[in-house]
Amino acid sequence: MNALGALLHLVDPTLPIGGFNHSNGLETFVQQGVVRTAVQLHEYVAEQLAQNWTHNDGAYMSLAYDAVQAGDVARWVKLDDELGASKAPREVREGSYKLGVRLLKIFSRYESAPVLLEIEQTMQSGRAKGYYPLVFALVAFVSGISKADALYALYYNTAVGAVTNGVKLIPLGQMAGQDILYGLRGAIAQAVERSMSPDLDWLGACTVASDIRAMQHERLYTRLYMS
Repeated sequence: MNALGALLHLVDPTLPIGGFNHSNGLETFVQQGVVRTAVQLHEYVAEQLAQNWTHNDGAYMSLAYDAVQAGDVARWVKLDDELGASKAPREVREGSYKLGVRLLKIFSRYESAPVLLEIEQTMQSGRAKGYYPLVFALVAFVSGISKADALYALYYNTAVGAVTNGVKLIPLGQMAGQDILYGLRGAIAQAVERSMSPDLDWLGACTVASDIRAMQHERLYTRLYMS
């Protein structure tokens, strides 16, 4: 029960880290008319799960979990460098480490595991940025959350963010958003299964269309989101 409570707290949408302020390029897709219906929003999120998040944030979260489980802070820092290098759009890159810093600031007040304290000091010294998926893995591990549950939570939380933003941007009714989330359960479970032992040959695989839209987002005439 303690792990369940920790998991619910970690993915609580009321956490003051600003996650729902970022669309990660979705706002550009909507403005360009690429995503404009419930069906297209479902396809967009499912595609992100299969072709983007599985090889990027999810894969890095999985590897970071293994690193903190082994107490290998040097490995965690290396993953932090690699993940930062894979995030080509500036707003997406900056948004990720800002979320990570805010997340750690919340949970470092409750946890005192040596690996958390060492990574926190590494971030404060500037030797690591603290990208969100890696901090998520760190907090999940020290909170007693299993890797499989942490991965599901990360993917679900990311999918909820995308669907919520899409519902506002298109716009759609709230029930349409719930239908999309219900329909994504299988895709999320498949992403978790693939991410338990990530294929390193695909690590950081570029999703060109998403990266381009995220870069174009900086110059949109009107914007609701920060990325």
